[in-house]
Amino acid sequence: MLPQDQKEEVTRMSGLIHLYCGEGKGKTTAAMGLALRAAGAGRRVLVLQFFKDGSSSEVQALNSFPDVEIVSHKKRFGFFWTLSDEERAQAREYYSALLEEVMAKSGDYDLLVLDEAMSACTNGVICEERLRQLLAEKPEALEVVLTGRDPSQAMVDQADYVTEMRKIKHPFDRGIPARLGVEY
Repeated sequence: MLPQDQKEEVTRMSGLIHLYCGEGKGKTTAAMGLALRAAGAGRRVLVLQFFKDGSSSEVQALNSFPDVEIVSHKKRFGFFWTLSDEERAQAREYYSALLEEVMAKSGDYDLLVLDEAMSACTNGVICEERLRQLLAEKPEALEVVLTGRDPSQAMVDQADYVTEMRKIKHPFDRGIPARLGVEY
């Protein structure tokens, strides 16, 4: 057990890695909730979403905070499984460069959200080994949140928090589409 003065120093200085994964709803919601909490506490927040266009309601709300930066995509690739090999290669190059850019400036922030990073790794859009290296070299005080399905055991091992969302029942299974303000 750490003495109280050391606990306070660890609390102040150590940024941890959160992993929100699983098949259930709530991964992005939890990540954006933490971003909202951090912004409300006066912390600087940086968000990068893979595969998403930045038009969801939570992104719109977070954009109203002065110390929150949402990194928007300049290119859209569509659904990964519909892309040709050439389009996939372009997506890999684009998203890998975007990840490098975001990590390079992450030292100016207190919280970094990499939404759908696990899905980006699974689909080969970013190199998991490179992501793991970047996380190992991150600024000490930077808190990082990763979301997405099917994280590797290496990613689970590297994370400090791992929360799995498990779907038991979802309206989509009954044909009810995603609803503004609830699912996006």
